[in-house]
Amino acid sequence: MAADGVVGPPRDPWELPDVSGLTVGVVGGTGEQGRGLATRWATAGLRVIIGSRIEARATAAAVEVGQAIGAPGAVLGMVNADCAEAADVVLVAVPWASHADTVAALAGPLAGKVVIDCVNPLGFDKQGAYPLPVPEGSAAGQAAELLPESRVVAAFHHVSAKLLADLSMTEVPSDVLVLGDDREATDTVQALAALIPGMRGVYAGRLRNAGQVEALTANLISINRRYKAHSSVAVTGV
Repeated sequence: MAADGVVGPPRDPWELPDVSGLTVGVVGGTGEQGRGLATRWATAGLRVIIGSRIEARATAAAVEVGQAIGAPGAVLGMVNADCAEAADVVLVAVPWASHADTVAALAGPLAGKVVIDCVNPLGFDKQGAYPLPVPEGSAAGQAAELLPESRVVAAFHHVSAKLLADLSMTEVPSDVLVLGDDREATDTVQALAALIPGMRGVYAGRLRNAGQVEALTANLISINRRYKAHSSVAVTGV
């Protein structure tokens, strides 16, 4: 044991687990962001389940994704609770207005699982987008309080839904800021990001720091409007 208490050599931060055998559920997978990530993960060969409050909507979205990637039947559609139960890792991609109610209702099936929260609490007025105050500090923080038996990770806030959906784009250039308190969970989410060509998952701190990451989305929206772009985040030097 080293003097700093670490057993053995330090871990390579880019040494990530094999996640190719995981089943990923996307709660809110009928929305643009959720469907876009579902599309890219299914393209990478993962088993993907799209969840919705209404099973018919989830099934229709799953059929559309399967047809888009040329693999009909590869993606399943289920109601949110069944999606959460069947998946190993679950992405929450619902509107902020329904975030708390949706997450709280899934506490049982999400127990013991890695839960990725990509929700951005934003408001919009004539001046554009702006971050909303959240008593728990962030949407991910709210999820962590509502899911005490889950391992909540904040990630995928700044990825363009338009680019995810455009399969003519063979790469989606973006660094994904990954925040969480469980090293195994954040490593898993980083690895899921790396399955998408052009994308990289970068550990960005503890979950308590998720608020400013979510809020940064408002700045990116302003950039996109001014420059007619689909901007994302790039971290240099690592």
